[in-house]
Amino acid sequence: MSRRAFFGGAVASAAAGAAIGVTTTGLTGQAVAGAPASGQPGSSTPADETYAFYGEHQAGIRTPPQDHLVFMVFDVTTTSASELQVMLAKWSAAIAQYTSGLAVGAVEPERELAVPGDTGEAEGMGANQLTVTVGFAPSMFDGRFGWAKYKPAALNDLPAFASDALTPQFTGGDICVQACASDPQVAYHAIRNLARMARTTATTRWTVQGFGRASRSADQATPRNLMGFKDGTRNIVSDDDFAQQVWVGADSDQQWMTGGSYLVARKIHMLIETWDTDYIGDQHAVFGRTKLEGAPLTGTAEFDTPDFAATGADGNPVIPANAHVALAAHENNNGTKILRRGYNFTDGIDSVGRLDAGLMFISYQRDPQQFIALQQKLGRMDRLNEYIRHVGSGVFAVPPGLSAAGDYFGKALFE
Repeated sequence: MSRRAFFGGAVASAAAGAAIGVTTTGLTGQAVAGAPASGQPGSSTPADETYAFYGEHQAGIRTPPQDHLVFMVFDVTTTSASELQVMLAKWSAAIAQYTSGLAVGAVEPERELAVPGDTGEAEGMGANQLTVTVGFAPSMFDGRFGWAKYKPAALNDLPAFASDALTPQFTGGDICVQACASDPQVAYHAIRNLARMARTTATTRWTVQGFGRASRSADQATPRNLMGFKDGTRNIVSDDDFAQQVWVGADSDQQWMTGGSYLVARKIHMLIETWDTDYIGDQHAVFGRTKLEGAPLTGTAEFDTPDFAATGADGNPVIPANAHVALAAHENNNGTKILRRGYNFTDGIDSVGRLDAGLMFISYQRDPQQFIALQQKLGRMDRLNEYIRHVGSGVFAVPPGLSAAGDYFGKALFE
């Protein structure tokens, strides 16, 4: 008997149990994950808008970036494959409800001594464009759960980079959960309740709360990072680029990853006080763009194509070779692109009273090597390194989307 058949009854019961007591405070998703399920964005208030949970790809990747992020990484503490399977089935059923604006379990049970099934802080708030995306770290394929034979060749811990200043409290872990929404409380509610469901099976390792998206989709205005510059001007937007640069193809060595992607997370601390004392001409040279318009230094408008060969009267490149835009440009990296989906963050002040803020960098790519190649160059040469420190890091295999109710994250790995 296969492990799938052996555990099937318990998993089915868990998934069904996660949906018991559903409240009707929102709308139901539709067939394509990440696609609007309540009309096109802007056709209603964000509270009413939902993105479908089920579909070919997980929502929260190509979905237009929402305004708020809660990113949490878990350590799996159980050594039981069946307990892990039940947790993932519960999560999958619950996320389907949360992304439809529904609760899981009663917020106010009838019996006085009953524990609420849902924490209740998002009651009546609607879906608020919530998406929840799940990924597995390389450590999940170490043999604890029988997954070793399913480990993708591309999934390995990231190498050390020249710009690294990594801290243990923001590094590593087994499973990542990315919750994004137009309301921060809705995103936090989803993460909080998933962590609650994980008790006795997994514990939280690290988390970052992001505000203000630092990336764009095709129909969105380009936002700004905390250095005041537009971020995401040249982000991936076309179908061809998603197919070639983001989604794992059928040629993958692990078929369960077809339609999935690889997530790289980097918590980047910005030396904001130091940056704020730099003169504007140097800030332009660091990024290779103007601050207000976001135009390349060789152009006048944000979406002008940078001319990296252009030189000034002094014979030097108009866009310095060590400017961020020059080092990251696909023209200078054999066509390599990554999908950026980052968020600004602030953690108040650090131990010596400086502002503790920066960028929660998140990227999606067909192969982590795309990010590695770019970061190896940026880590060595980027002028921006004078003002940033990479303090957190992780890489995760993000499976494809779920097909329908009863499907769950990692299902193929238990067969």
